[in-house]
Amino acid sequence: MADSALLPVHPVPADLERRPDPYPWLNHLRTEGPVQRIRLRDGSEAWMVTRHSDVLAAAGDPRLSSDPRTLTGQPGRTARLTGNALPSMLTTDAPDHTRLRRLVSRAFTARRVEAMRPRVRDLAEGLLDAIVPRGHADLVAEFAFPLPVAVICELLGVPFADRAYFSRQSSDLLRPPVDAAGVALADAARGRLRDYLADLVASKPAGRDDDLLSDLVAASEEQRLTDSELISMALLLLVAGHETTVNLIGTGVWLLLRRPDQREALRADPSLLPAAVEEFLRFDGPVMTGVARYTTTDVEIGGTTIPADQIVILSTGAANRDPERFERPDEVRFDRADNPHVAFGHGPHFCLGAALARVEAVEGIGAVLRRLPALTAATDPAELRWRPSVLRGLQQLPVTFETRG
Repeated sequence: MADSALLPVHPVPADLERRPDPYPWLNHLRTEGPVQRIRLRDGSEAWMVTRHSDVLAAAGDPRLSSDPRTLTGQPGRTARLTGNALPSMLTTDAPDHTRLRRLVSRAFTARRVEAMRPRVRDLAEGLLDAIVPRGHADLVAEFAFPLPVAVICELLGVPFADRAYFSRQSSDLLRPPVDAAGVALADAARGRLRDYLADLVASKPAGRDDDLLSDLVAASEEQRLTDSELISMALLLLVAGHETTVNLIGTGVWLLLRRPDQREALRADPSLLPAAVEEFLRFDGPVMTGVARYTTTDVEIGGTTIPADQIVILSTGAANRDPERFERPDEVRFDRADNPHVAFGHGPHFCLGAALARVEAVEGIGAVLRRLPALTAATDPAELRWRPSVLRGLQQLPVTFETRG
């Protein structure tokens, strides 16, 4: 068993998500050992779990809490982690997590999401109608961003006209906390989004509109949801409901631009698209660094004992490139018969919107391949910029293509 006190501390690079290829750093940690000590960008020390089997086990381990308030012996660290955030599905455990998740889970069942597919396809086609005649576009700003934003706005009942405002705030909210200024920026953005959603909630009579936010207002009036939980839930659904899928679509198209043979294989056989999306999620998914948990007692993971009252990062990016679980993990392969990636997490906190993200990515990337012939990157790979965010995604994706009369 490894002596945890003797393990070196690896600082997380400030630019990790913005690197053209961040995976060598994660792969190095995994080769050093399945559990490594790291220093987070806010100065806190934590433990990173890097092996696929350990990430799976830890994600379902009740001794690892999702609630940072469980760090009872470290009030300063807890304050840095929570900021001015309110508890949400992401940061609570059962029974609160179970209650909150149940209130919205009906909107994200596989059956309901599948019924939304024609609408997602129509939205994708409408966005491309404006792009096709030009022969060039920024596929992030003009397609990968507005598509999932339109979907989540319709689902929640948020005005699409406000998209620029809440997108700007969510981008600030998700900036890495590399310094005090970054933490203050995120806290201010969270506050502005809460105020925006509070005003929107106040304008919605319970049950009068056919959208998820109206349903949550009704649940609040029935006292199944407190006012603060209502705003926190709305904020989580709005931000998580578009940020990750924007990145998934943009990165997926970029991976295909770098691999013409695979791009043409998808054009020729669109039935490969679902498998391709799963591979994009595994190979370079939006939640690349990982998700946080907090030890409520001493926990042994991968032969290392992590003491109680510690931050643990379950590295989905490292787990999804684990050679013990995936053959040739650093290659994009659509023929993986077995692809149990953890891009959507695992266990009780498995991503509620996974089915919707998959539909949006399949329909969005499929529409791009159908409508934009001779698609080519209009920038050198070295000049491509990745977003300054805790999520992994492109800032722009300039492309050219043939126009057809």
